[in-house]
Parts: sequence; C-alpha cells; structure tokens
Amino acid sequence: MGKTRIQGTAIKKSGGEKVFEVVVYAIATLFCIYCLFPFAIILGSSFETEANFAIYGFPIIPKDFTIQAYQVVLGDAQIFRAYGVTIFTTVAGTIFSMFLTITMAYPLSLKKVKFRNVITFFVYFTMLFGGGLVPTYLLITKNLGLKDNLFVLIIPVAFGAWNMFLMRNFFNGIPHELSESAYMDGANDFQILWKIILPVSVPGIATLSLFYALGYWNQWFNAMLYLDDSRLFPLQYLLMRMLRNADAMKEMARSTGIAAGEIPTNSLRMATTVVAIGPIIFLYPYVQKYFTSGLTVGAIKG
Repeated sequence: MGKTRIQGTAIKKSGGEKVFEVVVYAIATLFCIYCLFPFAIILGSSFETEANFAIYGFPIIPKDFTIQAYQVVLGDAQIFRAYGVTIFTTVAGTIFSMFLTITMAYPLSLKKVKFRNVITFFVYFTMLFGGGLVPTYLLITKNLGLKDNLFVLIIPVAFGAWNMFLMRNFFNGIPHELSESAYMDGANDFQILWKIILPVSVPGIATLSLFYALGYWNQWFNAMLYLDDSRLFPLQYLLMRMLRNADAMKEMARSTGIAAGEIPTNSLRMATTVVAIGPIIFLYPYVQKYFTSGLTVGAIKG
C-alpha cells in the first residue's frame, strides 16, 4: 500500500501519489497566479483613464479603455533610439561581461595556478570596499575619458565579482577527470576551456548571462551621471525623465489652479513599466530551463 507498483514497463501510481501530485499542481498554479497578479494590474491600469484612478483604483480590467499613456510614451521620437541604445549595450555588454567573468573564473578554479588565493582575495576585497562616488566619477570622466561615450554604460559595470565567484564554483563542480584526460591527450588550457569546460557549463553561463543582461537593461544611474547627449540615453533613463516631466506638469497645473486630472501620470507609470519590461521578459522562457540544471550539475562526481 502506498507504493508505486510496476506492471511490465508501465508504472501505476497509487492513490496517495495521485493526491500528492494534485496538491502540488494546485499549489504551483496558485503561486503562479499570485506572481502574475501584479503584472495583470500593471497591464490593465496602463489602459485606464487618469480620472478613474481616484474612483476605482488600479484595475485589472480598465473601466474606460484608452491608449493615451502609450501615445505619450511611444510618441516621443527618442524612445526608439533609446531602445536601440539599450539593446546594443545589453547584447554587447553581456558578451563582454561573460568573457571577463569566464577568463577570470576558469584560471582561479585551477589548483596549479600560482597566487590564485591572493588574486581571489583582491577580487573579494572589491565586494567589501569601494572608492566612492566622487573618485569613481573622476576616474571615468578624467582618466578614462568616457564622458558622453556610449561605452560608459558597459565598461564601469562589465565585471561582477559575485558573478565571477559563482562561475568559479560552477567550474569547480565539473569533474577534474575531464581536464586531466584532455591534458594526457595533449590539449592545452585554452582548448580544454573551449571544447570541454564551456560546453558542459551552459547552465551556469546562461544563468549569469541573464543576470548581466538584466543589469544592463535596467541601468539608468550611470546614464544620469555621465551622459548629457540625449542621443545616448538608454531606455530606462529616458522613461524616468518622461515620468519626472509628467509629475512636474501635474504639479505645475495644481499650483496654477488648472485641472490636472487629464495628465496621465498614473497610467503613464504603468505604460512605461510595460514598455520597459516587455522585451526582456521574453528571455525567461529560453533561460528558465537552465536554472534547474545549474543546481544539479556538480552534485554527482565521476
């Protein structure tokens, strides 16, 4: 009783297992609905008129459907240029960041590398202490000359110490017998990394690539500090400026006694959220399967 019975090649589930499976699927379904509920509110509220927010709040289904907020967001000619800037920095920055992370993590995972503990300490030290905003600003603008340069959105954030440690631990989880057998066959370190280590490290690479891509896609602070040329503004910074302008217009209308109810401040916030997260969210279905694989790789030693 209570055990799975095998009849030939078919597996018959017991009553207890069926009940457990139903409960698990029900809990997973409820959790998915719970996670999707905020997105449904954001999407529905982005099509609501500004006057209805004070009456009905933030609805999932808008009472009075309007695309006014999207007309404001997408009507700005800069929005598509900002999309191009963000897509370029996300793709190029993710590739460059993964290159730096892998080329640092792999040598530090090899026991034969001298002073690897010392190098690891210096990398770890950067996680505890930083130079501060003013020295960093002077370094990037004066010494590196990246003021009003598109690469200021990539180079200062290209390397993440925490991500490097994750990648190093992932490499440590790969059986060393793979590398040793390749050494015996005459392969060098570069060949081992390219032909053996990287192919079995796809889950870790995909996961960290998503982390880097999200960081590049959502960055706006460096743009605020180092960019004055509006042609170089990334998407997030441009949307933030649009929201600030909308808030400023509403405040000005209130101070002058003009009705401010038609300025789509709340729906504009929701519309900008949809515009900002729309493209990047499509990466998740392609990367999600690697998260589970990344947890299990290295659990079994050869």
